[in-house]
Amino acid sequence: MEFYGGIEAGGTKFVCTVGSGPQDIRAETRIPTTHPDETIQRTIEFFREQKKRYSISGIGIGSFGPVDINLTSPTYGYITSTPKPGWANTDIRGRIQAALDVPVAFDTDVNAAALGEYTWGAAQGIDNFVYITIGTGIGSGQMSNGKLMHGLIHPEGGHILIPHDWQLDPFPGSCPYHGDCFEGLASGPSIERRWGVRGETLPDDHPAWDLEARYIALAVCNLVLILSPERVILGGGVGHKTVLIVKAREYVRQFLNEYVSAPQVISGLDDYIVLPGLGTRSGMLGAMALARGIGEQHRSPYLDD
Repeated sequence: MEFYGGIEAGGTKFVCTVGSGPQDIRAETRIPTTHPDETIQRTIEFFREQKKRYSISGIGIGSFGPVDINLTSPTYGYITSTPKPGWANTDIRGRIQAALDVPVAFDTDVNAAALGEYTWGAAQGIDNFVYITIGTGIGSGQMSNGKLMHGLIHPEGGHILIPHDWQLDPFPGSCPYHGDCFEGLASGPSIERRWGVRGETLPDDHPAWDLEARYIALAVCNLVLILSPERVILGGGVGHKTVLIVKAREYVRQFLNEYVSAPQVISGLDDYIVLPGLGTRSGMLGAMALARGIGEQHRSPYLDD
């Protein structure tokens, strides 16, 4: 049996796993994201121990970013202009591959989550979809014709600019780069800074959730109109607030105003805008799915044809 390693490299923690799929996880650990040297070394040590037990064919890394995913770039596999202190210009992929001597696939954390949902979750059988994660940051992964979308860099759906009604919401935004972009208005830290408490402490009838749903819906509408996905998956902290996804669906219906006349939007939003099929494990399992794709040209998520 072939085994694969997965690294969900987040800004708070690295989740490292070894297994063959969702039903066969042989080892798993969580490593705090501290200094790059410490975090990467502990990650390497975990996989060195697992290599003594299992034949690991490859490792996939889904990383916080921005990252360099251009295979021809001298900084391929680097975390680049991240605001996380100490992590800018870190060669995460190269260091792990050199230390462990196994092939390492590399992509964004949200692209990995999208691939996990495509392989085992809510996007099975759907070749064109969008995965949006909303938490400490906001990001999006898009798949088109069965391949994750890459281009100039990688999609940065969390930083799209959306309408900001300053009378309804005078909060200036929390993004250090753009102020009131999607992430600056709707991420977990922006909710906390706007209302003075963490979002999970707010009741369902708090006005925070109606405002949050509006911002999510505006972003979803932009992505629907530009990319025409066959499904939209909302991950991250959204799954913990049923009221939020219900409100977001209604705002999407209202904002699109039947311009997109597909039945999924007109009458089927409950099946069009959905929660992840893998729950909170989309990113971790998606990193493992990246590793499974090493050497496979067909539908490869990180290699060009």
